[in-house]
Amino acid sequence: MKAYFFLVLFTICCSQSNAQESDTLPYVLFKDRLVIYSDIGFNGAPFSLYDNFPGGFSKVQYKHNLKPTMGLGVLYKWFSLRVGFGLPGHLRPLSRFGKSSYTDIGLNFNIKNVFTDIDVRNYGGFVIKDAYQWNDTLNEISPNDFRPNTRAFSSSINVWYFKSKTFRMPAVLGKVGCYENKETTWYFKGTLNFFGIGNEPDALLPDALIDTSKTISSSGAISALDLGVIPGYAYVNRFDRWQISVFGGLGGVIQSKFFRSDTLTRGFLGLAPRLDFRFIAGYTESKYFVWFVSDFDFKSIRFKENRYNQTYYSVKLVAGIRFNKRKKKKEDYVVKI
Repeated sequence: MKAYFFLVLFTICCSQSNAQESDTLPYVLFKDRLVIYSDIGFNGAPFSLYDNFPGGFSKVQYKHNLKPTMGLGVLYKWFSLRVGFGLPGHLRPLSRFGKSSYTDIGLNFNIKNVFTDIDVRNYGGFVIKDAYQWNDTLNEISPNDFRPNTRAFSSSINVWYFKSKTFRMPAVLGKVGCYENKETTWYFKGTLNFFGIGNEPDALLPDALIDTSKTISSSGAISALDLGVIPGYAYVNRFDRWQISVFGGLGGVIQSKFFRSDTLTRGFLGLAPRLDFRFIAGYTESKYFVWFVSDFDFKSIRFKENRYNQTYYSVKLVAGIRFNKRKKKKEDYVVKI
């Protein structure tokens, strides 16, 4: 697989007041401030299956309805807590995409120039997009095939090691700090993942696209366990009160992959490419911040001509306030004799 990755970056900023670190560092951290923030956005996990399907089709797209989510969080020194919940309604028409369910649990922490991120995701309720092309019961007004039992799941542990000792994720994420100068670094991302899709007890593909000469064509579940390293490059810069950060990397994983069809389960060992991309931009001052945050996690499995690609993504608008540390008043005591 050939891939060319280009990073186009520009500017950032944050206030230099109330710095808690040395002036020689390219960032400031507000370690002793209480931070309260809120975020609103949505998550997605569309996937596609590729093969030489009957009828001349080569790609089947699966999408779910997008549901707005909101989170409330607090940070103080080592303590961090965020509570997230779904908001009423869906972003796509129910008549075309139906209802979807989500479970997203995440944990991250930073130790010096090492950042660790743990994620567990489970999405249920998909549609096959534009299924009217092979399904005579559908049309352009109602084009999608509803698959309420189709699910996608992913559990991952990712660890970024940054070569630069002055590259700090708390300052990049922007809640408890920010950068004052440009900073770049190479990094290595170690990644461990278990993920897949399923529609059991039925097949993932619709009946019209199942090739009976291929066992995988009637499979009800596809999954993989992989381990690998992704080298990449990170860039953060400032201009006035604006900050922007971009991560980009390309690597590979060793993959143990499986598919299950009726009572038959088959496993294979192989290699797979992995792409790492993250984008954060926003406005920050010493007392408050507003960030646009996006994160992408690309998954893939291949069985000869049959290929499965999926993108887990998150898009959020984050806003918060940093409260000043309350100063203790000095009191004079008078001793009466």
